Amino acid sequence: MKTIGDIAQLAGVAKSTVSRYLNGGSISEPTKKKIERIINETGYMPNNFAQSLKAKKPNIIGTIVPRLDSFAASQILTGIDKHLRELNYQMLISNTSQELEREIESVYSLYNQKVAGIILLATQITKDHLKAFNETELPVVLVGQQHDKVYSIIHNDDAAAYDLGKYVLENGHRKIAYLGVTEKDIAVGVRRKEGFNRAISEREDCEVEYYETSFKMEDAIKISSHIIETFDPSIIVCATDNIALGALKAARLKGLDVPSALSITGFGGYEITGIIHPGLTTVKFHYEDAGRLAADSLVTLLNEGQVPLLNLSEYQIIERESVDKKFGR
Repeated sequence: MKTIGDIAQLAGVAKSTVSRYLNGGSISEPTKKKIERIINETGYMPNNFAQSLKAKKPNIIGTIVPRLDSFAASQILTGIDKHLRELNYQMLISNTSQELEREIESVYSLYNQKVAGIILLATQITKDHLKAFNETELPVVLVGQQHDKVYSIIHNDDAAAYDLGKYVLENGHRKIAYLGVTEKDIAVGVRRKEGFNRAISEREDCEVEYYETSFKMEDAIKISSHIIETFDPSIIVCATDNIALGALKAARLKGLDVPSALSITGFGGYEITGIIHPGLTTVKFHYEDAGRLAADSLVTLLNEGQVPLLNLSEYQIIERESVDKKFGR
């Protein structure tokens, strides 16, 4: 593999001249053509990351993700990467394995690697996050969580959960279990629960119990089994598709038919939810579009353009086979 030094030697110029050529600097036309010819002949590929570190205006975007084994995260990353490439930027990913301390460390690490800005797929925003943003002075766009001092792109969790609650009621369910997550997660733990509760509270003949689990499927199986044994709802409304898959597994382990004996819904619209049997009724969020919007917003900020402090991504209820009509139960 050729280096800048090799290209400089073959072209009979200094390394600094080749570097100026690669970074669009001023060099004479004959020298420019000579370097261009050598590059074409050798198939030299510049190290874009190294160039970005040296450039006055870097083109690397740091993206912090809490986990890589998530359908939502992978779709958001796909949208970010596709659009950044269209805009001649590159993505550098930092995975935190859902550890807040590593998340904050990643902000400083990416700053030291001289990224142009950061897209953070956030689970929660703490004072330490805000301190890191302020100290690094990098433009930051949040995806999935909202803060009134940071540019944010969120799924319309409250409205989506409200609509799903109305859907559950329209299908005749009155004995309802809601399986959510920690309220430290404002979007999934708070807003989805609040939106759903708002819809259910519009009727007086409902019996509703609220439960909490982690994002892990195995934990959802255990809690769902407990719900079935102690509450016996007609439907379990789950805050994520992963949790809903755990509830489906628990129903099968209990010998319950879905949906005739127990209905189940989720949030997310993961691809697998349309493949399994019965197919899962769920709220589909357009994750890849959210990623594209995040990339576009950050690049607009880098070019001193204006973007809204808050953007909402679209959603839709995907009706499949996991919800039965239960009138009068």
